[in-house]
Amino acid sequence: MQSRLFRLAGLACLGLAVASAATDPSAAIGILERRCAACHGEGGMSGLDVSTRQALLAGGKRGAAIEPGKPDASLLIQAVDGKHELKMPMGRDALSPEEVETLRTWVQQGASWPEPGAGNAQWWSFQPPVKATLPDATKNPVDAFVDQTLSDKGLKPLPRADKRTLIRRAYFDLHGLPPSPEAVEAFVHDDSPDAWPKLIDELLASPRYGERWGRHWLDVVRYADTGGFETDIYFPNAWRYRDYVIESFNDDKPYDRFVREQIAGDELWPDDLEARGSYDIPKEKLEHLEARIGTGLYTIGPIYHEAALDGRQLRYEWLTDVVDTTGFAFLGLSVGCARCHDHKFDPLTQRDYHRLMAVFAGSEPHEEPVAHQMNQLGFYSGYPKLLRVAELKAAVRRIDAGARKRLVESIEARFSPEEVAASHKPTDKRSPQEQMLAAPLEAALTEAGLKENATGKEVDLSYTPDEREERDGLIRELGVAALGANFEKATATVLGRAAVDYPVHMTSRGDFRSTGDIVRPGFPKALTGGVEKPATPEDDSEHVILGRRKALAEWLTAPDHPLLARAMVNRIWQGHFGRGLVATPNDFGKQGDPPTHPELLDWLAVDFRENGWTVKRLHRLIMTSQAYQRQSGPDEANAAIDANNRYLWRMNRRRMEAEAMRDSVLAVAGDLNLKMGGRPVIPPLSADEMQGMWSLDQWPVALDEREHGRRSVYLYVKRSFPMPMLTTFDEPDSAQSCARRDVTTVAPQALAMLNSAFMTEQSKKLGDRLRESGDGPDAWIREAWRLALARAPDATETAVAERLFAGRANPADALPELALLVFNLNEFLYVD
Repeated sequence: MQSRLFRLAGLACLGLAVASAATDPSAAIGILERRCAACHGEGGMSGLDVSTRQALLAGGKRGAAIEPGKPDASLLIQAVDGKHELKMPMGRDALSPEEVETLRTWVQQGASWPEPGAGNAQWWSFQPPVKATLPDATKNPVDAFVDQTLSDKGLKPLPRADKRTLIRRAYFDLHGLPPSPEAVEAFVHDDSPDAWPKLIDELLASPRYGERWGRHWLDVVRYADTGGFETDIYFPNAWRYRDYVIESFNDDKPYDRFVREQIAGDELWPDDLEARGSYDIPKEKLEHLEARIGTGLYTIGPIYHEAALDGRQLRYEWLTDVVDTTGFAFLGLSVGCARCHDHKFDPLTQRDYHRLMAVFAGSEPHEEPVAHQMNQLGFYSGYPKLLRVAELKAAVRRIDAGARKRLVESIEARFSPEEVAASHKPTDKRSPQEQMLAAPLEAALTEAGLKENATGKEVDLSYTPDEREERDGLIRELGVAALGANFEKATATVLGRAAVDYPVHMTSRGDFRSTGDIVRPGFPKALTGGVEKPATPEDDSEHVILGRRKALAEWLTAPDHPLLARAMVNRIWQGHFGRGLVATPNDFGKQGDPPTHPELLDWLAVDFRENGWTVKRLHRLIMTSQAYQRQSGPDEANAAIDANNRYLWRMNRRRMEAEAMRDSVLAVAGDLNLKMGGRPVIPPLSADEMQGMWSLDQWPVALDEREHGRRSVYLYVKRSFPMPMLTTFDEPDSAQSCARRDVTTVAPQALAMLNSAFMTEQSKKLGDRLRESGDGPDAWIREAWRLALARAPDATETAVAERLFAGRANPADALPELALLVFNLNEFLYVD
């Protein structure tokens, strides 16, 4: 049963007009934010700003918006109650009577506006979780709490799903792949009492598990292989962090260790790869290297390339990204709202935000070797081969330069000496007349691709026979030399100590050039008992750099931290049910949703911490519950009470995510390559898809066709150009943390599943696989259903599929169409 504290918190968050919410100004402030601030923010319409109490008292062109204690005399109330000439919000739905009454009561009570900070820190998620007594100790703990809530709400749980549904559910939840027909039959016919937990253990032990759940975490930490924006710079080592995440999940690395490594692996486990008379690197050193690779989390964020023109802006934007990501991933809070001003709803101040920025201010990305020292030095022993490559390239360029010079001279010959002379003068030295003279010649050179602003245009150079022969020979020799050269050292991009420890100043409205007070590194007061907890020693007169992130990691993973365990437990729950116990996984604050089962959330959080922070144990606990194993079908009586299934009387039916859909198609077609790790795979795109690329050399397709069938988690993630097929099925924007993916149903999805080059190719491959399985349409249809759905088709399905073969001189010609049919079945695309 929900405690009174949680019920009241939820009502206040939603702004409902109940007596308890009336005493909480956040309900009224929330209404102003949602319904008014879009037009009346800072510098808003009619000069009215509703974002602070002072601004409301000052009002706009019509005068003060509120008169505390006098709601009937307040312009704000007159504008929203619908009884006066002025009616707001303009052009939108009127406020509900409950919202109007909440605002009226708030003004009547003085229109208080709580100051951010410890005094406003009594929100439920800011209190340490407490492990309540189980309502029924004989049940799985999940069922003990869920069943109690169902009983309180008058809901009746649906029965257990059949075994074919359960194995498919488990496979997609833990692997993101369909079970093989053989696995389904083995489970269906396993009547032992431990068949279900045994299946779960087998799935958790597979390397496919880390690929599936690593993808979930990569969503949260906004993983990508490039920096985004216009130039979209490439991150050569981002994949090492991706592989680190996958391996950590497969190893069931304790979550608190996982957190510590990503925040401060270099400060907690500093080490080197120094040899001790052997080519083998000691295991402990490799573990410490892995911990430092975890800090790659903070090296893969969006980068605005042009910000490097002012180092202050580049540094400020980086610090903003790492603080926001830390807040989302580990705290489950949208701390970014406090970047420019005190948070309007949560007890987070702008100073809190800048104190967190100061934690990271002494750090910056570094390239760290990941190979033995002998290998590192070996790179330089082979450096002469690189010099040979450079010499050959220079020789080719000299020949090209000569041919280019002749081409320029041939174009200049068509113009007058005055025009040529004008074009040879620097632009800033030309007179207006010379600018006019030079313009036609420069236009001709640009058209021929011979000017700097014609970058990317193919230039047709004409070589003499001797030049062509020499150039072709150099190109061949260059290829041989390049094959024998080692162009890069094996490194990982990690976080390390910055060369200069720039102080963090308070800023004004997010302006990186502000020079307010210097802020010392520390943590939000609302989460430290209302006292300032610095991340450096009290006598830090020299601005200690080392240890700041270590202090953050230790504070986050302390046993009494209220958010870390809750946030992760909620993410795991969401991965199994499609919705977290808190439906806003990145916002446990007042603007987020309250938990549907608060006692269960806290019980799981404490149990997670008490049992070694093991994620796989949490999976087992959830998946062995009756709540997880229920049918997903409808029930009118339950739907009348809880149409959205917030209280889990059934399982939620879910469509596969983009990556799971693609991987499932590859698996059923027999084209899935289960090779793990390594550099991102760049698959081919259609000509239409490539039209969105500003330069074709930004998408160097993998030449090994076997690589094209790799799992989607290993595909190239280019921020400025996400893969069209995955984007169509709601792949998230990697510019920011994605807590929960959108699920849309739009026409392009059907078109992609029916007409895209990927689906056409995979349908042909499945067709070839079906052809080898038997002789004739009956056998092919049975095999298509067996491979795609792990069951036999019924009579109606068989009849529909048989129509594809009717009238065909060669029935096998219809096999790609049969494949496309099963790929587009709802049963294939959805998981019950």
